[in-house]
Amino acid sequence: MGEGNQCVHNFAGVRGRRRSRAARGVDGPSRSARLLIVRALFTNHPMNNLRYLMAGSKLLGLLLLSFSTGCATRHPAGDSHDRAFIAYWPPPENSTRLRVAVKDLIDMKGVVTSAGSEFLAKSSPPAKRDAPCLAIARQRGVDFVGKTMTTEFAVFASGINEYFGTPRNPLRRNRIPGGSSSGSAVAVASGKADVAFGTDTAGSIRIPAACCGVVGLKTTFGLVPIEGVYPIAPKHLDTVGPLAKNVAGTVQGMDLLQAGFAGRYRSAVAAKPLGRQIRVGRLYVSNTDSKVDAAVDAALAAAQFRVVKLDSDFKRKWDEAHEDATTVAAANAWLYDRKFSTEKGVTSRTKAVVVLGAVLYNTIYPAAVRRQAEWKRTMARVFRDVDFIALPTLKKLPPRLPFFGGTVAFELEVISLQNTSPANFAGVPALALPVPIRDRKVPVTSLQLVGPRRSEAALLNAGRLVEAALPVRGS
Repeated sequence: MGEGNQCVHNFAGVRGRRRSRAARGVDGPSRSARLLIVRALFTNHPMNNLRYLMAGSKLLGLLLLSFSTGCATRHPAGDSHDRAFIAYWPPPENSTRLRVAVKDLIDMKGVVTSAGSEFLAKSSPPAKRDAPCLAIARQRGVDFVGKTMTTEFAVFASGINEYFGTPRNPLRRNRIPGGSSSGSAVAVASGKADVAFGTDTAGSIRIPAACCGVVGLKTTFGLVPIEGVYPIAPKHLDTVGPLAKNVAGTVQGMDLLQAGFAGRYRSAVAAKPLGRQIRVGRLYVSNTDSKVDAAVDAALAAAQFRVVKLDSDFKRKWDEAHEDATTVAAANAWLYDRKFSTEKGVTSRTKAVVVLGAVLYNTIYPAAVRRQAEWKRTMARVFRDVDFIALPTLKKLPPRLPFFGGTVAFELEVISLQNTSPANFAGVPALALPVPIRDRKVPVTSLQLVGPRRSEAALLNAGRLVEAALPVRGS
């Protein structure tokens, strides 16, 4: 049966194949996800505000519509095998040049930047120039092998794209690839690219890296230029960074994004060649799978880092930063995507997120933005005592792909699994790298190391030590 008939096939077979949400790895919207909606709908605003009431009623309607849909007419992706690419350009035969894939949020001269959207794919002209972040790669003559898949407007963490098709997770095809840089993670995991560029606003590089068993680096806010990159929260959170199969490939990717990075990395390796020279603050996050925590602890021990447990007060502040960062990201989605909220080529679940962002912008967004400076100061104080913070990238293993496609409820649940957004809110770099886990179905989980501003080289050196101590199967 062709993919165009998959929705009909799924509906017809639902009774015979129905499973509980828990059995599929999804428990429904988490408490934090539900609270985000409740806080937005029922707090901190005058109930007689007509504009608010209209937005709230529209949001509820779109939420209901998104629960009943999740399938759309699919446009075949540029590479139909694993759907990593929206447009795939095979490298010249026998080429030895580095193969680089670029997330389709980043402008490339002569190519349409679709941002994973049917509407933009059909209505936008080709980019007139490259985004500045591609300048070094152009100068070095790499083989650009394509534009990689992203969720629509990069607002979803699952990696699901109804129009172009969802990239297939090479670790387990029934699991989400993670997003929004889903295609970039799949491209390097499947060997179609040596390096892929992604963007990270609240975890969009690290979440797919964790799901697909590869390495992903979120860079310091402002380090890599974001001009010519489709905006999500450019004044507060947006970054560009590399993904690769291993640390060495990620170093190559950073050297294409920041001039002289390879030399900085060599200096970091020389300064701290051994794990026992590195101090790590271990953060334990509530509702984390015990197997995931055990895998992270085993990786830190194997690398011989000096580990101290961070206290409950910092954990509370981390949780607050997670909520604030999610609020800021969602509100900015409304600021930059509201112009598409009535367009036919935009999915109902994307429209629901945009409308939710409008409600958040008019209620709890201003307070969240005001707290960002204090969170940055809190992180700076922690880094006086430790070199890095360590915790899982995701609280659990990647959920199974939902039977009927993506819904807003499913996306909120995926967001609740991430431990990534506080690093964005602090503007600091963070590295996600695979570590083995004792699980029969998924061979790896992901360790996240968070460092102070501009510590990318030192982070990758720490990642090198983990990688050397724990060769990862299945990645």
